Amino acid sequence: MANRFLAEPDPTTAWAKAALEGKLFTAGELVKHAAERHLRDIRDGERRGIYWRPEEAAHALEFLPSVFQVTDGPSAGRPFYPLEWHTFVVGSLFGWRNDANRWRFRTGWLETGKGQAKSPLMGAIGVYIMGWCDIARAQCYAIGEDKKTANVLFRDAAAMCRATIPDHDEGESLEALGEVVIRGELENAWKIEHPDSGSFFMPIASGESKSGPRPNFVAGDEIHELTDENVLQTWKRGIDKVAGNALMLLGTNTPATSQHVGTAWSEMYQAIAKGEARDDSAFAFVARVDKADRETVFENEKCWQKSLPALGETFPITNIRETVASALLRPSTKSSVKRLYFGIDTASADFWIDEEKWSAVQGPVDEKVMRNRFCRLALDLSQKNDLTALSAAWEPIGDEPIAVKSWYWTTKDGLRERADNDKAPYIDWVEDGYLVATPGSTIDYTFVAMQVAKLMAEQNVQELVVDPAFISGFMDACAEVGLEVWLYGGPDKPIGRGLKIVAHAQGKRVMFEDRQLCMPHSITRTEDAILDQRILIDNSPVTYSCAANAAIDVDGQGNRAFDKKRSRGRIDGMVTTAMAVGAATASVKPKKKSVYESRGVRRV
Repeated sequence: MANRFLAEPDPTTAWAKAALEGKLFTAGELVKHAAERHLRDIRDGERRGIYWRPEEAAHALEFLPSVFQVTDGPSAGRPFYPLEWHTFVVGSLFGWRNDANRWRFRTGWLETGKGQAKSPLMGAIGVYIMGWCDIARAQCYAIGEDKKTANVLFRDAAAMCRATIPDHDEGESLEALGEVVIRGELENAWKIEHPDSGSFFMPIASGESKSGPRPNFVAGDEIHELTDENVLQTWKRGIDKVAGNALMLLGTNTPATSQHVGTAWSEMYQAIAKGEARDDSAFAFVARVDKADRETVFENEKCWQKSLPALGETFPITNIRETVASALLRPSTKSSVKRLYFGIDTASADFWIDEEKWSAVQGPVDEKVMRNRFCRLALDLSQKNDLTALSAAWEPIGDEPIAVKSWYWTTKDGLRERADNDKAPYIDWVEDGYLVATPGSTIDYTFVAMQVAKLMAEQNVQELVVDPAFISGFMDACAEVGLEVWLYGGPDKPIGRGLKIVAHAQGKRVMFEDRQLCMPHSITRTEDAILDQRILIDNSPVTYSCAANAAIDVDGQGNRAFDKKRSRGRIDGMVTTAMAVGAATASVKPKKKSVYESRGVRRV
């Protein structure tokens, strides 16, 4: 299908109008927000010092098919005409200017489903900026989580520089004509140089240090795979230092919720697109299906173009039909297909439970309105500087769901190093109030004891269930803060004063002693409550991260427990959530037929 907008006097604006009118293609709400922003800024942007220059957009749009040909796929050998969604992206990035007559946008975010030609577009833009934007000694970089990822878009760029220029004799390429010099043979190319301007374009892995970069272009591919936000911040600071034109362009599929870096950046750019956050220097193109499409996305082909803007151009609809058909036959792949192709961000590749069900029970839990309910606490104490978690579960009243809220502690010493090692945004969580960093190199249990004491004073707390490890140290901390506690030893043992502490077994062994507080029962009760939507879990990002990291160990009889050794990161909040729910529902009569008998045991 030909690009219907390139014949327009202003293709970028024509595309934006078509996105809102819905006459030529189907756009999702987030893309419509981007289109509305473009049209609104044309109308009143000059008041803020930003100016629409369609002739500058045209220069970039016309450059691509004049110099490059497509090097892969069914269109290989044809001029690289921008796809329709490329029209809006390229035009926006190069057509908007500021008071200094430099590019308005210093950063750009491109989020679509798989197979939408983000990488070749970013590669082509890199070559354009390197040699054809009148920038002397331009430094251009392709970055990624590793060198292999960084090389994806760079190899597209190298291949286009080695391909015959459209309307030239066979073999007349940018390289053959001396316009560029490519270092490295075939697939081993590692640098493209533009001799006339002294500029270069090269790939670099996220872990490779670059002292004091002053880049004019940074192209980041597969950002959802990045595990360290500091990498992006370093390159962003480099972009900020450049006095003239400079752009950091990031491409990604929709990140999984457990991919903290990609999720945080995606949310930021979504807010910018929607106008909830103002940043005139940031461009956002986020192509996802709408929330209303999620339940029927596999059946509703009409919504597919919302996340797959190249559908019908270079991405055949038969491809996605086959992918969907395969996912319906293999339920274990449904979540990843929904995320990677349709932008449904609740999907994580190997979440311990149906993540859409988990996401559906996330919401705010206000303990102040829970005071008339019985409350059970659960505690998982950490060794030295790991994560300590405390969860409260309030028993349901009438049709109200079980409610769960969690609190977390770690140590201030070594926090950044642990954040890097665990690939988790601990520092952000501390700043946002989701995690408490206690002074020193070991967690001071008195902080935890004070929170338990506060809940004891404000809630109808019945008991505290614990992983027996380190409990003596916690009881000492309780004594230090004046909280009276006693350890339950069984129905035939004396009753103590203060808060009752009950041991909760952690392994796969099923306990038949009094209360039967053991992990197989607690996991079963927690999962049943989630799948039946009979629970509300406070939407803490720390809890979500713990759930995304969790791995389940199953024995031959189907008894299950969380496996910390095989988990992808800290899972303490998931452990305490299950323990608290298990305690809060211990007196509830189980279902006649377990959910595991009907859908089988999940093995992670």
